[in-house]
Amino acid sequence: MYPLIIIIGPTGVGKTSLGIALAQKLRGEIISGDSVQVYKKLDIGSAKPSAAELQIVPHHLIDYLDPSEPFSAAQFKVKATSLIEEIRGRGHVPIVVGGTGLYIRSLLDPYDFSQHGSEEIRSKWQEFAQLHGNLALHVELKSRDHETAQHLHPNDVFRIIRALEVFELTGSTLSSQRQFRDNEYKPLDPSILYIGLTASREIIYDRINRRCITMLSQGLIEETLNLLNNGYAPTLKPLQSIGYRHSLMFLKGLVTQAEMLRLLQRDTRHFAKRQLTWFRRDPRISWYNIETDLDVILEDIFKTCRACQTRVE
Repeated sequence: MYPLIIIIGPTGVGKTSLGIALAQKLRGEIISGDSVQVYKKLDIGSAKPSAAELQIVPHHLIDYLDPSEPFSAAQFKVKATSLIEEIRGRGHVPIVVGGTGLYIRSLLDPYDFSQHGSEEIRSKWQEFAQLHGNLALHVELKSRDHETAQHLHPNDVFRIIRALEVFELTGSTLSSQRQFRDNEYKPLDPSILYIGLTASREIIYDRINRRCITMLSQGLIEETLNLLNNGYAPTLKPLQSIGYRHSLMFLKGLVTQAEMLRLLQRDTRHFAKRQLTWFRRDPRISWYNIETDLDVILEDIFKTCRACQTRVE
């Protein structure tokens, strides 16, 4: 059996470059594990691979959905699992590249996603309740999870938002979620090579700050405005992600462009810190520091991959 390679790490650490280099060396195909890159038309803010990079090796789950379509970790698990088998069936190596922790965990463990939440989703529904009222929020839950809605009073905003959050994250209702201990890390299948990229905080933060400046120069604000002009609601989940929600603040006149950049850099740094906190809990990850020469990292991973394949065979 061909190995499955998973590459994780904080935003801006170089996952895309390593994934492409490995795919070239191993006849691999890349599956994106990013919750925003899955959407069409969200290119700059999601830091998608460039058109040239996408041509080098096959990529999957990039530009896969319209921004108005929902996509959860549960849906990712189903689609990614199918793609892994298809790629292996072609005699190629599947390489999952991404920093969305819930997506990656969905492939490895019987994880109850309701144990962890999303600040972005909660904020979206809190704003909805403020704009439209508690009763309208309760109606939204009823349309998605009628059983839970029946047991919650319309003024129980906290629990209603929690139920909506679980549904959006998992694609299933709160009442159907089974218990699972988040700190349980089952041994990986011998065919899986789980790789993490890291660096010193100074290097990661510098990369993030420069990436944010580049995004603005590439047209992040214009990209967001085009989405609005094409009829996409600013409350859509992908438009509440980092970068796009900051552009919306600028477009609404709430901040200057300079302040928008400062907030974007700050929030992206905070996001990277949360990513590292999430992944560092998992003892199964083999970590590589990007300050090491890329060729050295590639060669080590290549040898480990070959040894992994031999063990499986």
